[in-house]
Amino acid sequence: GIESIVIEARSREYVEQRIRAGVLEQGTVDLLIKAGVGERLKKEHMYHRGVCIGYRNEHYMLDFEDLIGRGVTVYGQQEITRDLLKALADENHNVIYEAPVVAIEGIDGDRPTVRYEHDGETHELTADIVAGCDGFHGASRQAMPADVLRTYENVYPFGWLGVLAEAPPSKEVALFSHHENGFALLSMRSPSISRLYLQCAPDEDLNEWSDDRIWDELDVRLGAPGWSLERGAILQKEVTPLRSFFSEPMQHGRLFLAGDAAHVVPPTGAKGLNSAVADVSVLSAALIDHFKKDDDALLKRYSDIALERNWQVQRFSWANTAMYHQYPDRSAFDQRMAEAQLRYLVSDRTPQILYAENHTGLPIEYWPDI
Repeated sequence: GIESIVIEARSREYVEQRIRAGVLEQGTVDLLIKAGVGERLKKEHMYHRGVCIGYRNEHYMLDFEDLIGRGVTVYGQQEITRDLLKALADENHNVIYEAPVVAIEGIDGDRPTVRYEHDGETHELTADIVAGCDGFHGASRQAMPADVLRTYENVYPFGWLGVLAEAPPSKEVALFSHHENGFALLSMRSPSISRLYLQCAPDEDLNEWSDDRIWDELDVRLGAPGWSLERGAILQKEVTPLRSFFSEPMQHGRLFLAGDAAHVVPPTGAKGLNSAVADVSVLSAALIDHFKKDDDALLKRYSDIALERNWQVQRFSWANTAMYHQYPDRSAFDQRMAEAQLRYLVSDRTPQILYAENHTGLPIEYWPDI
């Protein structure tokens, strides 16, 4: 019953086909089902009861179900996007595609204005509230007053070479591997499609990596006695630089930031999408209170609540990245400390419980009444 308009910079076709990670925390799954967009998710998802960790050519299973009673769900992010956009279309919801936002103004007043370009013309939209969900490069964060915004950033000295392959997954769960050549990850998108990653330079030249070279290096970094990696046609390859980024506060006046507009995590913890969903859960609950109950108590606390959870998510992602990867400028001492942390994780139940709690998702404090 709350009127809203979605302004999307890209076409619907582009948004639906853009392939991104699909590891979902239980809170994310529960919220999608609660919102009425989880029917296909319930039918088509894959469930992982844990993860495997590769270290010194051995694979160690961390059984989250045994440790804490829950695992994670695998369902492609593009599939979630399709479900959401279909639900909006079925409800005749106003979504403006191919409309990049160029400015957000008047956020200190009662009626902020969003300026966007569409069909070669500049348009203005005035609203009560602006939810900035437009990513790291979007206009929303740029609209925050410079004297209010604080930013924190760590650019990692490596990236990921990611491939999408027409090959059945070689493990029933994801495999995170520490190796002297660099980190490697085996994950999956479906029973017939694998997603694999290699640590590389942030400016790695893809032309230097033939399909055979990629598979050979994955074999080296992921390998263990008695285990073999399934190969297949590589459908897509790309290099992604890694960074941690935070801006705070996540609200000012009538503008509220969510997801990558406010925080970016390295993909090692599979937290980007899940953190955005947690933000939106709190923000939607606050907006329902604002519009339906004339109660702004939760809305005023949105930034504090979201930041508290997101800094813990950032901590987990940063620590995982440090533990699994090789750093070109890391001292011998720091390298031994990272390996000591990894040995502790694969050999003791106590750190495994903490790892499982963080990997499967921290609690979402507020849920919308929908």
